[in-house]
Amino acid sequence: MSKASPFTLYENCRLCPRECGKNRRAGQTGFCGMDAALYIARAALHFWEEPCLSGSEGSGTVFFSGCNLRCVYCQNHSISQEKAGIPITPDRLSEIFLELQDKGANNINLVTGTPFLPHIIYAINKAKNNGLIIPIVYNTSGYESLEALHLLDGLIDIYLPDVKYDNPFYAARYSNAPDYTDYVWPALREMVRQCTPCRFDSRGIMQKGVIVRHLMLPGRMADTKEILRELYRTFGSQIYVSLMNQYTVLSKQVQAYPELCRSITPEEYEEASLFAISLGIQNGFLQESGTEKESFIPAFNGEGVLRAEK
Repeated sequence: MSKASPFTLYENCRLCPRECGKNRRAGQTGFCGMDAALYIARAALHFWEEPCLSGSEGSGTVFFSGCNLRCVYCQNHSISQEKAGIPITPDRLSEIFLELQDKGANNINLVTGTPFLPHIIYAINKAKNNGLIIPIVYNTSGYESLEALHLLDGLIDIYLPDVKYDNPFYAARYSNAPDYTDYVWPALREMVRQCTPCRFDSRGIMQKGVIVRHLMLPGRMADTKEILRELYRTFGSQIYVSLMNQYTVLSKQVQAYPELCRSITPEEYEEASLFAISLGIQNGFLQESGTEKESFIPAFNGEGVLRAEK
């Protein structure tokens, strides 16, 4: 992929590891479910990210529609798989970044933006030319190609990837991505190359760095421990690790997977937390209890997407 004319990348789409080859500019939809029209479901201050991202001012989150995974338990399934959202132009996306900065956001947090990478590149460059100075966070499932990440080199300040699986069987069963583990670890290494060492301002708000999230799944303690072990073995203190207990049974699809129809128990979360500490992980975040509630999921009602009337 070339950095020139980013919108042509939609014509034979290879933006993610699926490499579906659809001509999205001609109206074809990729595996992500989207054509070349840019859809956003919400753009607002968000206070439930890691403390060094949200702070007291909030993270300026922009939720994109579509997704290159098919997680049966997705908490954002209304936008990732049902494609809820509002079509906007890339120029409007650039304006949204500046509006969030004006509202006091600590950063611009791009949630699942890979299907719209050309729009994002355009909008970031235009916003920076018009005064955007806060960090850009790339909030991703971790299922990324190196070619796509190379396009973001120099534009992204903070990577916020998931590592969902270490076992290809479960990556296939729950996310229809049997090659997930083939891509996530090389992607992490590239993110670390681009955005470390981590750097914070005087308030403790991250300005540059990598925070790797792992959402615990019911009954997958062995996977969780292996992921934590590999993260520490590979990256040590270069990154921050966010161990999440907020798994919530929301998607109707998950009913076909009885083993997933429950929350993480406090005992399971304590076991995983103590294991992380025993490895030597010090740069990290733990969640309090009660996060497995639907109230922690934002309303995808189009807030902040359209230009407010004066």
